[in-house]
Amino acid sequence: MTPGESRVSADRIRWLQARLLDHYGSQHWWPGDSAFEVLAGTILVQRTRWRNAELALTNLRQAGLLTPDAVAAHPVEQVENLIRPAGFYRQKARRLRSVSQWVTGNRGIEQLRSRRTGELRQQLLAMDGIGPETADCILLYVFHRPVFVADAYARRLFHRLGWQHGSARDDYDALAGTVQDAVNEDAEFFNEFHALIVAHGKSVCGKSPRCRRCVLRVMCSSADPGPDATGHPGSGH
Repeated sequence: MTPGESRVSADRIRWLQARLLDHYGSQHWWPGDSAFEVLAGTILVQRTRWRNAELALTNLRQAGLLTPDAVAAHPVEQVENLIRPAGFYRQKARRLRSVSQWVTGNRGIEQLRSRRTGELRQQLLAMDGIGPETADCILLYVFHRPVFVADAYARRLFHRLGWQHGSARDDYDALAGTVQDAVNEDAEFFNEFHALIVAHGKSVCGKSPRCRRCVLRVMCSSADPGPDATGHPGSGH
């Protein structure tokens, strides 16, 4: 395989999703009682664990600040204090204020749903502190658009499987585009797919992989030799 070449295909993606779903079960992502709570969660979870983001969301909920109108109208210093558990609270408070003003300025999330995916993504990326991963999480989990979130877990997994090589393994847009071009699925599929990849990355395929516990060993070009979690021989090197 030449540098940057991809071996991603629709069959491989569907095999991967089915294998992970069979092992981990449905993940029921993204947690939240409203579209704006999900939106706020995508910002609060940046560079921290979900548990910390949950604590910040609870504080906002108890203060009556889990609506875009409330956040946009509230003093940013008070928002900072409420979201301290999520870390980087000054930056995240400004981002919450910015995205809240965007929502209220466009007459709410329901009105924004009528816009094209590309237009929404461009507007999100224009906001300070919202990069491709956060923008795609918002598109997928808030606006229910069929986009692939090529986060660090996904890039690591696809590289270890031998499906994405060279500089592409570190290129968010390259992997996201490759997957979306390869498979024509709805938002529900991509929602579950992303959540399952995160679950697998956290439990098995982290920075120090636990290959002998991995249900993907039969297809993984990076796995250590030995039987996989289902008894299939590995394909390590």
